[in-house]
Amino acid sequence: MSLFDRALVRTLPAVPRQVVKRLSSRYIAGPELHDAVRVVKDLNARGRMATVDVLGEEIHTHEEATALAGEYERVFGVIRDEGLDANVSVKPTGLGLKLDYDLCRDLLARLTRRADEDGRFVRIDMEDATTTSDTLSIYRELRELGFGSRSVGPVLQARLRRTLDDVASIADLTPSVRICKGIYLEPEAIAFQGFDEIRDNFVAALDALLDAGAYVAIATHDEWLVEQALGRIHARRLERDEYEFQMLLGVAGGLGERLVESGHRLRIYVPYGRRWYEYSMRRLQENPQIAMYVARDTLGRLMPGRNGS
Repeated sequence: MSLFDRALVRTLPAVPRQVVKRLSSRYIAGPELHDAVRVVKDLNARGRMATVDVLGEEIHTHEEATALAGEYERVFGVIRDEGLDANVSVKPTGLGLKLDYDLCRDLLARLTRRADEDGRFVRIDMEDATTTSDTLSIYRELRELGFGSRSVGPVLQARLRRTLDDVASIADLTPSVRICKGIYLEPEAIAFQGFDEIRDNFVAALDALLDAGAYVAIATHDEWLVEQALGRIHARRLERDEYEFQMLLGVAGGLGERLVESGHRLRIYVPYGRRWYEYSMRRLQENPQIAMYVARDTLGRLMPGRNGS
């Protein structure tokens, strides 16, 4: 991220909520579950799978964590009743990881049990680096409870220097793993900072996961990384159901279309919920280009006729 981008990101909290809401409508299904159902049905009709995420990692009590788990159970019920091709993604802090490790593990076990019964899957999202070890520890405990790789799996972030070691630490589980660059800006001591460094570690982690026999969800909008992944898929002669690509709702539509047209499976991350603002701010901070759109919109409000329109 350039110095200008960093300066721009620091101004984001001052951006009017209505501006953020308008921009975020591209990336968020809406505030309610029926909004997510509408989006997932459209994605399924266009040959895409989905993973549904309930926005709610900003929780402060056991009751809020339990309520969020209840909302995920409602999601599973709708997925079943509507016959949707969808799974769920869950952030551990939303289930109380920073409040009570045992609570988070137990709630994740409850959701994974429900997924198992419905033939669905729980993706345990990876958050900032303070949660990485506990998240992977909970994942191993869930596997030890008897849940298989078709029921639950973690996310690993190429940005972190520890990721190759993390791949090795769970390789014995033959896991299902989503590999992504990672959106959290971490200190240089624990995370790669350079664009090419992160890319290189992504490819190295992908190779290590494939060598371990993992099912890999390749989550990226980076065309170069997609090409690297496709080369490995072809070289290993992987069948269509032995991997998948993943993207965020509203991002890189053309690239996703090409993947689907070429016969690859693509899963779209579909968030919904009333806590859209926090999610939107993270996305804006992750992507300076979107932040630039916000800046231009804000400038246009403050100085009509000066936004280039």
